[in-house]
Amino acid sequence: MSPGSQPAKESRRAVTRTLRVKTSRRTELQDITSAVQRVIHEAGVASGVCHLYVPHTTAGITINENADPDVPRDIEAAMDRMVPKDGPYKHFEGNADAHIKATLTGVSQSVQIENGELQLGRWQGIFFCEYDGPRQREVRVRIVRDDVS
Repeated sequence: MSPGSQPAKESRRAVTRTLRVKTSRRTELQDITSAVQRVIHEAGVASGVCHLYVPHTTAGITINENADPDVPRDIEAAMDRMVPKDGPYKHFEGNADAHIKATLTGVSQSVQIENGELQLGRWQGIFFCEYDGPRQREVRVRIVRDDVS
């Protein structure tokens, strides 16, 4: 499912947009690389930095291999093994594992932009990491231009 987005806020120096991500499983890594690249193309930014931020306490963002769909599935399974849902947690809402997983993953990433393209490695993609789904989530994208005239 492709993430949706809200209209961009723009200035001479920066473009900000919020991507909407709908998840379908409790633990799910969803590739959002093409949606982020689309924001860059729509903004017409040739050179700069793309900052990504997830404003949730039970979700995160990471960069990893997107060529083989088994890699994100392996990461999902490993996170569930390392931090099981039914652990001896004090948090009473039933999602303590999701908070811990989000802390391990982190909620922000930055990627350089050159010639209008994300400068990811050959096998890399950007993944939204859901740990308490399914839910409707957001990813904030802020593109800061190098080439302001």
